[in-house]
Amino acid sequence: MTILNASNLSLEDVQRLFGFQKQYSDSFFHLLSLEPLTEVEQHELKQIQNDFDRYLTAGKVSEGQVKFLVLAPLLRLAGFYRYPLEILLEEDIADITIEDEDTTIKGRMDILAISKTKHTKSQVYFWILLIESKNSQIDISTGLPQLLTYAYKSLNNQTSVWGLTTNGRVYQFVYIEQGNPPIYHLMPLLNFMEPPRAVELLQVLKKICQI
Repeated sequence: MTILNASNLSLEDVQRLFGFQKQYSDSFFHLLSLEPLTEVEQHELKQIQNDFDRYLTAGKVSEGQVKFLVLAPLLRLAGFYRYPLEILLEEDIADITIEDEDTTIKGRMDILAISKTKHTKSQVYFWILLIESKNSQIDISTGLPQLLTYAYKSLNNQTSVWGLTTNGRVYQFVYIEQGNPPIYHLMPLLNFMEPPRAVELLQVLKKICQI
Protein backbone atom coordinates (compact mmCIF):
# COMPACT_ATOMS: atom_id res chain seq x y z
CA MET A 1 0.00 0.00 0.00
CA THR A 2 1.40 3.39 -1.04
CA ILE A 3 0.50 6.35 1.18
CA LEU A 4 0.58 9.80 -0.43
CA ASN A 5 0.14 13.24 1.10
CA ALA A 6 -2.17 15.48 -0.88
CA SER A 7 0.30 18.36 -0.55
CA ASN A 8 2.82 16.41 -2.65
CA LEU A 9 0.49 15.69 -5.56
CA SER A 10 0.83 17.46 -8.91
CA LEU A 11 -2.10 18.48 -11.05
CA GLU A 12 -1.16 15.65 -13.42
CA ASP A 13 -1.34 13.21 -10.48
CA VAL A 14 -4.79 14.45 -9.50
CA GLN A 15 -6.13 14.22 -13.04
CA ARG A 16 -4.79 10.68 -13.39
CA LEU A 17 -5.95 9.40 -9.99
CA PHE A 18 -9.43 10.94 -9.98
CA GLY A 19 -10.17 11.44 -13.68
CA PHE A 20 -10.76 15.19 -13.34
CA GLN A 21 -11.24 17.18 -16.55
CA LYS A 22 -10.53 20.90 -16.75
CA GLN A 23 -12.69 23.62 -18.23
CA TYR A 24 -12.28 27.41 -18.28
CA SER A 25 -15.05 29.89 -17.54
CA ASP A 26 -14.70 33.52 -18.62
CA SER A 27 -17.37 34.82 -16.22
CA PHE A 28 -19.08 34.07 -12.92
CA PHE A 29 -22.46 35.17 -14.20
CA HIS A 30 -23.60 31.85 -15.66
CA LEU A 31 -23.27 30.32 -12.17
CA LEU A 32 -23.84 33.24 -9.78
CA SER A 33 -26.06 36.32 -9.86
CA LEU A 34 -23.82 38.97 -8.29
CA GLU A 35 -25.35 41.86 -6.38
CA PRO A 36 -23.99 45.39 -5.67
CA LEU A 37 -22.16 46.01 -2.40
CA THR A 38 -23.47 48.43 0.19
CA GLU A 39 -21.46 51.53 1.11
CA VAL A 40 -20.56 49.93 4.44
CA GLU A 41 -19.29 46.78 2.71
CA GLN A 42 -17.23 48.86 0.27
CA HIS A 43 -15.71 50.83 3.13
CA GLU A 44 -14.76 47.68 5.08
CA LEU A 45 -13.39 46.06 1.91
CA LYS A 46 -11.15 49.07 1.33
CA GLN A 47 -9.87 48.85 4.90
CA ILE A 48 -8.96 45.16 4.43
CA GLN A 49 -7.13 46.10 1.22
CA ASN A 50 -5.19 48.88 2.94
CA ASP A 51 -4.19 46.66 5.86
CA PHE A 52 -2.98 43.90 3.55
CA ASP A 53 -1.16 46.32 1.24
CA ARG A 54 0.90 47.58 4.17
CA TYR A 55 2.15 44.04 4.85
CA LEU A 56 2.78 43.35 1.15
CA THR A 57 4.85 46.51 0.91
CA ALA A 58 6.98 45.34 3.84
CA GLY A 59 7.78 42.02 2.13
CA LYS A 60 6.64 38.39 2.10
CA VAL A 61 3.33 37.72 3.84
CA SER A 62 3.15 34.27 5.46
CA GLU A 63 0.28 31.83 4.95
CA GLY A 64 -0.88 32.44 8.51
CA GLN A 65 -0.90 36.21 7.97
CA VAL A 66 -2.89 35.76 4.73
CA LYS A 67 -5.55 33.84 6.67
CA PHE A 68 -5.64 36.37 9.51
CA LEU A 69 -5.36 39.64 7.58
CA VAL A 70 -7.44 38.88 4.50
CA LEU A 71 -9.38 35.62 4.50
CA ALA A 72 -10.87 35.90 7.99
CA PRO A 73 -12.22 39.46 7.54
CA LEU A 74 -13.45 38.71 3.99
CA LEU A 75 -15.33 35.61 5.14
CA ARG A 76 -16.87 37.56 8.02
CA LEU A 77 -17.89 40.40 5.70
CA ALA A 78 -19.41 37.92 3.23
CA GLY A 79 -21.52 36.31 5.97
CA PHE A 80 -19.74 32.99 6.46
CA TYR A 81 -19.66 33.35 10.24
CA ARG A 82 -23.45 33.42 10.55
CA TYR A 83 -25.72 30.46 11.25
CA PRO A 84 -26.30 27.98 9.63
CA LEU A 85 -22.74 28.15 8.27
CA GLU A 86 -19.72 27.07 10.27
CA ILE A 87 -16.00 27.49 9.58
CA LEU A 88 -13.68 24.53 10.15
CA LEU A 89 -9.88 24.95 10.24
CA GLU A 90 -7.05 22.49 9.60
CA GLU A 91 -9.43 19.53 9.20
CA ASP A 92 -8.02 16.11 8.30
CA ILE A 93 -9.71 14.55 5.30
CA ALA A 94 -10.94 10.98 5.48
CA ASP A 95 -8.48 8.70 3.70
CA ILE A 96 -9.03 8.46 -0.04
CA THR A 97 -8.29 4.98 -1.36
CA ILE A 98 -7.41 4.39 -5.01
CA GLU A 99 -7.96 0.64 -5.25
CA ASP A 100 -6.59 0.19 -8.78
CA GLU A 101 -3.24 1.59 -7.66
CA ASP A 102 -3.23 0.32 -4.07
CA THR A 103 -2.79 3.90 -2.93
CA THR A 104 -4.17 5.88 0.01
CA ILE A 105 -4.15 9.68 0.06
CA LYS A 106 -4.09 11.69 3.27
CA GLY A 107 -4.25 15.42 3.80
CA ARG A 108 -5.48 18.40 5.78
CA MET A 109 -7.74 21.20 4.56
CA ASP A 110 -6.90 24.81 5.43
CA ILE A 111 -10.42 26.25 5.68
CA LEU A 112 -13.81 24.66 5.07
CA ALA A 113 -17.22 26.33 5.28
CA ILE A 114 -20.11 23.92 5.85
CA SER A 115 -23.86 24.25 6.27
CA LYS A 116 -25.24 22.73 9.48
CA THR A 117 -28.77 22.51 8.10
CA LYS A 118 -28.13 20.86 4.74
CA HIS A 119 -27.44 17.19 5.29
CA THR A 120 -26.91 14.72 2.48
CA LYS A 121 -28.17 11.14 2.30
CA SER A 122 -25.27 9.92 4.44
CA GLN A 123 -25.77 12.69 7.01
CA VAL A 124 -22.52 14.43 6.13
CA TYR A 125 -22.50 18.21 6.38
CA PHE A 126 -22.92 20.06 3.10
CA TRP A 127 -19.66 21.66 1.94
CA ILE A 128 -20.15 25.27 0.85
CA LEU A 129 -16.61 26.52 0.20
CA LEU A 130 -13.21 24.86 0.49
CA ILE A 131 -10.19 27.19 0.73
CA GLU A 132 -6.51 26.38 0.23
CA SER A 133 -4.17 29.25 1.16
CA LYS A 134 -0.49 29.94 0.43
CA ASN A 135 1.95 32.69 1.34
CA SER A 136 2.01 35.84 -0.79
CA GLN A 137 5.03 34.81 -2.88
CA ILE A 138 3.75 31.36 -3.94
CA ASP A 139 1.82 30.96 -7.18
CA ILE A 140 -1.79 30.07 -6.43
CA SER A 141 -1.72 27.18 -8.93
CA THR A 142 0.38 25.20 -6.44
CA GLY A 143 -2.69 24.88 -4.21
CA LEU A 144 -4.96 23.52 -6.94
CA PRO A 145 -3.99 19.81 -6.68
CA GLN A 146 -4.69 19.81 -2.93
CA LEU A 147 -7.96 21.66 -3.43
CA LEU A 148 -9.20 19.19 -6.03
CA THR A 149 -8.14 16.21 -3.94
CA TYR A 150 -10.09 17.41 -0.91
CA ALA A 151 -13.09 18.42 -3.01
CA TYR A 152 -13.21 14.99 -4.65
CA LYS A 153 -14.16 13.47 -1.31
CA SER A 154 -17.16 15.78 -0.98
CA LEU A 155 -18.54 14.72 -4.36
CA ASN A 156 -19.56 11.40 -2.80
CA ASN A 157 -22.30 13.30 -0.97
CA GLN A 158 -23.18 16.32 -3.11
CA THR A 159 -23.26 17.21 -6.79
CA SER A 160 -20.91 20.20 -6.67
CA VAL A 161 -18.72 22.31 -4.42
CA TRP A 162 -16.92 25.65 -4.70
CA GLY A 163 -13.20 25.84 -4.06
CA LEU A 164 -10.79 28.74 -3.69
CA THR A 165 -7.02 28.84 -3.76
CA THR A 166 -5.27 32.10 -2.88
CA ASN A 167 -2.04 33.74 -1.80
CA GLY A 168 -3.93 36.73 -0.42
CA ARG A 169 -3.29 38.86 -3.49
CA VAL A 170 -4.69 36.63 -6.28
CA TYR A 171 -7.83 34.48 -5.97
CA GLN A 172 -8.67 31.45 -8.12
CA PHE A 173 -12.22 30.19 -7.66
CA VAL A 174 -12.97 26.68 -8.90
CA TYR A 175 -16.41 25.18 -9.43
CA ILE A 176 -16.16 21.40 -9.07
CA GLU A 177 -18.91 19.12 -10.37
CA GLN A 178 -19.70 15.48 -9.76
CA GLY A 179 -19.78 13.41 -12.94
CA ASN A 180 -18.16 10.75 -15.03
CA PRO A 181 -15.65 12.23 -15.35
CA PRO A 182 -15.76 14.90 -12.63
CA ILE A 183 -15.13 18.41 -13.99
CA TYR A 184 -13.48 21.45 -12.46
CA HIS A 185 -14.18 24.89 -13.90
CA LEU A 186 -11.43 27.48 -13.48
CA MET A 187 -13.10 30.85 -12.98
CA PRO A 188 -11.51 34.23 -13.87
CA LEU A 189 -8.59 35.23 -11.67
CA LEU A 190 -9.30 38.08 -9.26
CA ASN A 191 -6.53 40.38 -8.00
CA PHE A 192 -7.49 41.70 -4.58
CA MET A 193 -5.28 44.78 -4.98
CA GLU A 194 -7.29 46.00 -8.01
CA PRO A 195 -10.41 47.77 -6.63
CA PRO A 196 -12.92 46.47 -9.23
CA ARG A 197 -11.67 42.89 -8.80
CA ALA A 198 -11.77 43.20 -5.00
CA VAL A 199 -15.42 44.23 -5.25
CA GLU A 200 -16.15 41.25 -7.51
CA LEU A 201 -14.32 38.96 -5.07
CA LEU A 202 -16.57 40.00 -2.19
CA GLN A 203 -19.65 39.75 -4.42
CA VAL A 204 -18.72 36.18 -5.34
CA LEU A 205 -18.08 35.21 -1.72
CA LYS A 206 -21.43 36.70 -0.66
CA LYS A 207 -23.31 34.78 -3.32
CA ILE A 208 -21.57 31.47 -2.54
CA CYS A 209 -22.40 32.06 1.12
CA GLN A 210 -26.10 32.25 0.19
CA ILE A 211 -26.12 28.89 -1.62
